[in-house]
Amino acid sequence: MAQIVSIHIAAKGRGPMQAVDSVRAVPGKGLVGDRYFLGAGSFSQNPGTGREVTLIEMEAIEALQRELGLEIPPGDARRNIVTSGLALNHLVGREFSVGAVRLRGMRLCEPCKDLAGMTGKPSILPGLIHRGGLRCEILSEGVIQVGDGINATDEL
Repeated sequence: MAQIVSIHIAAKGRGPMQAVDSVRAVPGKGLVGDRYFLGAGSFSQNPGTGREVTLIEMEAIEALQRELGLEIPPGDARRNIVTSGLALNHLVGREFSVGAVRLRGMRLCEPCKDLAGMTGKPSILPGLIHRGGLRCEILSEGVIQVGDGINATDEL
């Protein structure tokens, strides 16, 4: 079963990620308490879709360790929600639910130089190409919790 493994927010761009058990998702804004909800994210001043919430697969984080010997805590991936059991790349352009909250996958969340700099691990960039996560828009307001299931609206 696809589910949420952990949730992470940061109050400001480049600020430390804080693990939380639950968070309120607000359409058009993001996750309450997160840098993009507050307009304080590294890219908040640059218009673009999919900045309301980001997801990454725990399987991708585990592959970094297995394939490259890079061990990072899930929050260091700088994504809001860590998932397990579902290929997120398949959700680009699709609506799906995370617990009771509806999301739309907008585009892949490819790794950037900021991530390499914050982790101090430059080889994280090639390690996360095409598996760096998913950028999403929030379609319905609600609370997302660790352990919530993830369900697509149609067959994957």
